[in-house]
Amino acid sequence: MNEEIQKKIPELESLLFHFGNPLSTKRIASILKMKENECKELISLFENRMREDIFRGLMLVKNGDEVQLATKPEYQHISGKIVEEEFKEQLTPAALETLSLIAYLGPISRPTIDYIRGVNSSFIVRNLLMRGLIGREQGIERKNTYEYSVTFDFLKHMGIGNISELPEYEKYKKIFEDYEQQEFQHKEEEKQSFLSPQLAETREEQQQNGISHQ
Repeated sequence: MNEEIQKKIPELESLLFHFGNPLSTKRIASILKMKENECKELISLFENRMREDIFRGLMLVKNGDEVQLATKPEYQHISGKIVEEEFKEQLTPAALETLSLIAYLGPISRPTIDYIRGVNSSFIVRNLLMRGLIGREQGIERKNTYEYSVTFDFLKHMGIGNISELPEYEKYKKIFEDYEQQEFQHKEEEKQSFLSPQLAETREEQQQNGISHQ
């Protein structure tokens, strides 16, 4: 077994734990800077170690080309208790903040939620998913991401028939649209500032070549 591949096991475990959602072999290979065939070998090695280690409560689940960490069947009753307790608890201020973002700005990706809140929101998003207040669908522009929106259960909980009936919905939707436009303009300005020196240098070289050919 390639020793360099074995050294990547902690990185793979950390990545899967942090991300939470299923990840494709291709994306894992890209993040860990590996070849895809090496990544497949790494995943197989990690899967065997997780299965054979009786002191681990997690296992690796594979579905097609995607993998994800999950609870071993013999410990699922623990997860059930956690879910039951979470449902009994009131939503925290952080959860309400995240839910509000998804309600007013959805469909919205988790990286965007993290960016706006300034912290990692994976645990809160998972909590809201389990409560049935939000749902997720594959991103339209980026197929390797998920976008979150509120569910019918959320609407029933709020006593409204449509998301547009939320208080000041249009106002907050407009704020986000303006924010997106500013971000787009900012990225375009950065792109132009990066390209301008290169374009100037290219023109100077063309001018010099033109003079030399005369």
